[in-house]
Parts: sequence; C-alpha cells; structure tokens
Amino acid sequence: MTDKPNHLPERLALLADLNAAQYLTDGLLAGKEDVPAIAVNKTTEPLPYDGESRAELEPVRALVEDAMYQFREDRPTAADGWLAPRLHATLRLTRREAADRRLWNYLALGVAPDYVVWRHLVAKSEGAPPKVALRRFRGPGEVQTFARLWWAAELFRDGPDYGPVVTVCANQDMLNTALRVDVMDHRPTAQATVRLLERGTVRTGRDVNALVAAINASAATLMYDVVAPDAERDGRPLREWIEAAESAPAVPRRDLPVGPYEEKAPERSVDVLVDHFAELFAEAPVRGRPDADEETGGEV
Repeated sequence: MTDKPNHLPERLALLADLNAAQYLTDGLLAGKEDVPAIAVNKTTEPLPYDGESRAELEPVRALVEDAMYQFREDRPTAADGWLAPRLHATLRLTRREAADRRLWNYLALGVAPDYVVWRHLVAKSEGAPPKVALRRFRGPGEVQTFARLWWAAELFRDGPDYGPVVTVCANQDMLNTALRVDVMDHRPTAQATVRLLERGTVRTGRDVNALVAAINASAATLMYDVVAPDAERDGRPLREWIEAAESAPAVPRRDLPVGPYEEKAPERSVDVLVDHFAELFAEAPVRGRPDADEETGGEV
C-alpha cells in the first residue's frame, strides 16, 4: 500500500497540474507505489503566504494520520465528516486561495498520497483490481480528495458552526451531488437542505439526488436570494479568523473546531426554504418510492 512520503518539508506548497501529472502512475493509482517525494518537492512553487503559520505542513499531515487511525476499523467514507471541518479550520483559506488547484495537488501528492489511496482505493466492477480515480489526486474541487472536503465545509458551515458539515458528509450522495450545483452557494439554501437531512425527510441516495435536482431546477424560476435573503456578508470576521491562525492551537480532535465568527444564515429564510423544498421533494420523482412507481406503471 502507498506509504507516507519519505520527505516532508516544513511548508505547504503549490504543485501545477502539468507537474503533478508525471507522478500519477498506474502503480500509484493501484496503491502499489510511493510518490517520489523529493522529486515532487523540486517542482513546487511557494505559497503566496508562505511566511504565515497557516502554511505549515505538519498540522495537515497530523490531521490525516489521525483520521486514518481513528477510522481504521470503519469504512473510509466515515472519515469525511471528521476531517472536513478540521481541514477547513486548519488551512484557514479564502475562497480565492482555495480555488487554486495547485494547493490541492500538493496536498494529495506531496503531503498525503497514502490518505488518498486509503480513502479512495476501490474496484470499479466485480473482479476488477482496485484503483484510485486519477481525479482524486488531480481534479475539480467537487471531486479531488481534499478540495471536496474543504468546499463542503465552506458551503455548509453555518457561520462558525461546523455541525451542518458533519451532517452533509455523513451522506455520500449529498456530498457528491450538492457540491456540483452553484445554488448551494446561497447559504439559506444550503442550510435548508441540511435541515431536511436532519429531519429524515430525505434519507436515501435517490432521495438526495431527486431533492438536489428539484432545488436546482426550481432556482431557474424562483430567485432564492429574493424570497429567502441571506445576511449581508462582512469580510472582516474571515480576515480576523485567518489572522488569528498565528496564535491558534491545533484544532480539537474530539470537539468540532470553531469557524469564522460570521453571522449565521437568517432563520426565517431557512424556514421558508425548508417548507418550499419539502414541497418540491414531495412532488419530485424518486425512483423506488411508491408514488413514483405508480406514475411509471410500477417500473423501477
């Protein structure tokens, strides 16, 4: 199995797509080879904030090691809800910084390739050898191993509260589907979706897919930010939170960390959308649901 890099520098770095591609060998994707760590680090670029404490590599490495140890007896998917908020609170990035794929390339290849293999090594079909999809190392934000967790935490945290993130990450269909639609950038929409998960209105993967599809389709005709306005966003809490990284202790392992002290999504707006989304879901075609079977003549 792919092992921890044998060379870990003190600082995180940026690794361009083109440079990352040369290390994504069939052996690595099969979990049978290690990453040539020294060679990887020779092709990196420094972070723009390299002199800040949030650029330190060790806290991120410690997190992934703790995740693999804590969930060693569980399915690897169980680690997502634990790691997502803690990775977000450790890196303390702006969205602009998080949009740089080079950072996530480096985390996957220079910091924790063993975690990527541990988390995503699967067989695509019965009898096929297990393999990690290339885009788990180098891919878009909704798919790449660490980027998807960071964006899940960013989109679904409710101000400083990471509780909703844990709920979302506990449902792989939600995590995989919701990150692909832009409408989840509207905080009341994101929080209303979480409420439906928490209440058990939405349970299965088919439920989730039907709900997200209905929400996204409805957004084409109903402006959610008008019927359910968000609080005006103030960039100061995020800036202060990032600056506080210089003196912040390591994120807690048992309790959830605390995010930026931004105002939460307005409760009234969330309530309006909970009711609206529940109605959308009640009418949405969900394969396998009794009413859906009747509409399709019982075909499933």
